[in-house]
Amino acid sequence: MESVETGVARFTSGGWTREVDHVAPEAPLELRLRGVPLAVLMRTPGQERDLALGFALTEGILVSPAELADVRPIDDGDRFELVLAEHIEIDPEQFRRSVYTSSSCGVCGKASIDAVRIAARPLPPGPLVDPRMLAALPERLLADQRGFARTGGLHAAGIFEPDGRLLVHAEDVGRHNATDKVIGALAATRWPLGEVILQVSGRVSFEIVQKAAVAGIPMVLGVSAASSLAVELASDLGLTLAGFVREGGFVVYSGAGRLVGSP
Repeated sequence: MESVETGVARFTSGGWTREVDHVAPEAPLELRLRGVPLAVLMRTPGQERDLALGFALTEGILVSPAELADVRPIDDGDRFELVLAEHIEIDPEQFRRSVYTSSSCGVCGKASIDAVRIAARPLPPGPLVDPRMLAALPERLLADQRGFARTGGLHAAGIFEPDGRLLVHAEDVGRHNATDKVIGALAATRWPLGEVILQVSGRVSFEIVQKAAVAGIPMVLGVSAASSLAVELASDLGLTLAGFVREGGFVVYSGAGRLVGSP
């Protein structure tokens, strides 16, 4: 679902007009494990199975996609059960969140930041990439942002190969949801993800770096700035983090060694 139609009153220099506009869709999704509610995500409908798998991996609920047998809809389709593979035992209470997760909050309900750091996977040493190729990734991702073009209200995430080939992309009202969707989509076909690059359409917050690190993604790029905690975590883990990736350039906060010719 890329957009929802709504009536608006628009004011311009020519005065008022009544129009039909498009807004970004947002709806709750509840994830359960063994019947226990784990979290309620405020997300853009679509790619629910990718979102569920990505969320379960990046939150440390699952160690690998093989531990998940199915993502089963319940009742009205806004509730989904994580069905574990045979012989996999997970206590849902240790992952149950105390609050819902809004479209702007990726770590709400976490007991501590330290718990997130511990869950991170060892990162691969590469890739070694051409910085000019990295600078072009936002435009490549933007070409597939149909929902954003229609509403102006959706974040996007894409996972790229080191040569710049787009593997998967997704849009969502939540930047961390878009990240979970692309991680889940790629993890369903290959695991570990390997030496890939995560590009997001906005700022890079702590939860984006956290999710990338837990999934084993060594490079994260954002069109806007990175937060101080995102930089701190990326530096601690040896993750390459770049911001302001636009107009042919960017700044590198950590992990510059993966970029050809870096000082």
